[in-house]
Amino acid sequence: MSSELLDALVLLEKEKGISRDIIIEAIEAALISAYRRNFNQAQNVRIDIHLGNGTMRVFARKEVVDEVFDPRLEISLEDALKINPNYQINDIVELEVTPKDFGRIAAQTAKQVVTQRVREAERGIIYSEFIDREEDIMTGIVQRTDPKFIYVSLGKIEAILPSNEQMPNERYKPHDRIKVFLTKVEKTTKGPQIYVSRTHPGLLKRLFEIEVPEIYDGTVEIKSVAREAGDRSKISVHSDNQEVDPVGACVGPKGTRVQAIVNELKGEKIDIVKWSQDPVVFVANALSPSKVLDVIVHEEEKATTVIVPDFQLSLAIGKRGQNARLAAKLTGWKIDIKSETDARAAGIYPREETLLSLSQEDVEEDSEMSIFEDID
Repeated sequence: MSSELLDALVLLEKEKGISRDIIIEAIEAALISAYRRNFNQAQNVRIDIHLGNGTMRVFARKEVVDEVFDPRLEISLEDALKINPNYQINDIVELEVTPKDFGRIAAQTAKQVVTQRVREAERGIIYSEFIDREEDIMTGIVQRTDPKFIYVSLGKIEAILPSNEQMPNERYKPHDRIKVFLTKVEKTTKGPQIYVSRTHPGLLKRLFEIEVPEIYDGTVEIKSVAREAGDRSKISVHSDNQEVDPVGACVGPKGTRVQAIVNELKGEKIDIVKWSQDPVVFVANALSPSKVLDVIVHEEEKATTVIVPDFQLSLAIGKRGQNARLAAKLTGWKIDIKSETDARAAGIYPREETLLSLSQEDVEEDSEMSIFEDID
């Protein structure tokens, strides 16, 4: 082993982050295999690599016995005592058996094995690094595209963005920088495989954590997320600090915080809803920007009937039912929306004792900050 190879090991450790000890172990294992294969030897051997001068030696390891049955693995006590008078039965004697041309043959044979071990060690390091980043957000660079996948470089590894995880309103070109959500990190025979998403609700949550310091430090909490990627999303937020407006914190001064996220998601509309433990208030808030007159809760069915003014019915339902559908996902409650006229005809509104715990002014104030309106 030359000093140049030792220098290369140091450089590999620095650039790839692979411990030199791991590489040395791989070399020793490869040299043992090379010795047995090329010199037709079956004895138990040990490789000694001197890192200082780059020399290497092969030692046969033999057990001290009374009677030798296999001279390749055993040595008699009489012969062992000639080497060292302190040897006893069952001790291990090491005898140097380094062939003259071992260095050349071993280097050729070991090259492939060492390369494989180094590659495996590198894959292990990459896997360990990225398995901790599952359900996290990273910035990647689009490398290439095909009909099924977008391949995104995350630095040390290339991730896969499947077609069903791509936003329908986006077109990806090589060298585009995009933020992606790591959904899964797998170990495969070809190394770690990382899957990412642009449609996962977790991406929206992580973007808010980046843009809103109050969410990052825990002052404001994101309670739930409902998303139809590329079109519209709703999030519910809450703060135990009465002096903090969770919706205002997420919107930011003049809407700058939420607008930065909208820009990252290529114009996806985002509604920010104030969370409430009371399903009446929460459902009313979630249906904003429409106004709600009453919410009737059916606890056993985990369902609600929502009464809205006649002129607000289409707004409450939204285009293709989107607003109602997102509100149901956000709250976890089934939502049946009725106009005021239909509710009066059915005799369910107005009720003698309304279940809506907030007045109409309170609902408007506490509901949702949305810079978007549904347009039918």
